[in-house]
Amino acid sequence: MAGKIEFTAGNDDVDLRLDIVLSQHLGITRSAAARLVTQENVLVDSKGRRPSFKLKAGMRLQVHVEDEEEPETLKPYDLPLDILYEDAWIIVINKPAGLVVHPGAGNRDKTLVNALISNYPEISGVGSETRPGIVHRLDKLTSGVMVVARSDQAYQTLIDAFKEHKHTRVYQGLCYGHMKQSSGRIKTFMQRHPGDRKKMSSKVEEGREAITHWEVIEEWPQFSLLKLSLETGRTHQIRVHLNDIGHPVVGDAQYGGKRQANNVIDPQIRSYVKSLNRQMLHAWMLGITNPGTGEWMEFSCEIPDDMKRFIEILDEQ
Repeated sequence: MAGKIEFTAGNDDVDLRLDIVLSQHLGITRSAAARLVTQENVLVDSKGRRPSFKLKAGMRLQVHVEDEEEPETLKPYDLPLDILYEDAWIIVINKPAGLVVHPGAGNRDKTLVNALISNYPEISGVGSETRPGIVHRLDKLTSGVMVVARSDQAYQTLIDAFKEHKHTRVYQGLCYGHMKQSSGRIKTFMQRHPGDRKKMSSKVEEGREAITHWEVIEEWPQFSLLKLSLETGRTHQIRVHLNDIGHPVVGDAQYGGKRQANNVIDPQIRSYVKSLNRQMLHAWMLGITNPGTGEWMEFSCEIPDDMKRFIEILDEQ
């Protein structure tokens, strides 16, 4: 059933949740329908909505459906995790670049989720059947701080907090070029790229609102180190925003960061950039309200060695 589907909500759909209507119209499970919405594959009257959004008659729905493999039983994966904090309600980890968060096509059993159920078997039944404990994600090739829920109560509390933006997420990233001022804000719509469904685009006139705040930490010839704060958390948001304003993240093969390596003047820097196998983006700090104690907590981890080494090379020039 892969492809683009469009239909108009009828009288029978009035006041029903979006995920229920999608489930009924597409003949898929409600959880699969909710996943389509959260993965930004659904627009209602040209806007992104939540699975709980109540429909009205005449609303136009646009849905992109991709073929999915049948879910398999999750298998434990014996992988040591860099645990920053844990208690009865949450686990906070420093995810390394290269580790996929949850199983999917091509990555069935060596993901963060598989490692979590190996180290913490009790989370197997928390939240989603295929993504237990996961309340937010980092891209495979992005490193940094993530929180995982250890109970259903913690899971739902954190899910609601992330939807309502009652949290703080701050990244550090190395990008090409110099910003025109010391700080700023990028506000756009965002949706799936019309020419490549694996990518996102902010050069659109409809979709879900996406807001990124940025601040320059340091500059070198041809490069900048930025502090990036998310007001919203769309798929690939920082990477898309920086690429679409002409400052792609260094090493980002999907959003322009590899292609610009050919324009780097210094041969040592150019060689290092071309050797990178991931984008220079790190989830540096996460602030949340602990779902068990109600205490506001902030967790951070320093940038990884590959980003440190690149900064050292830039400092040497």
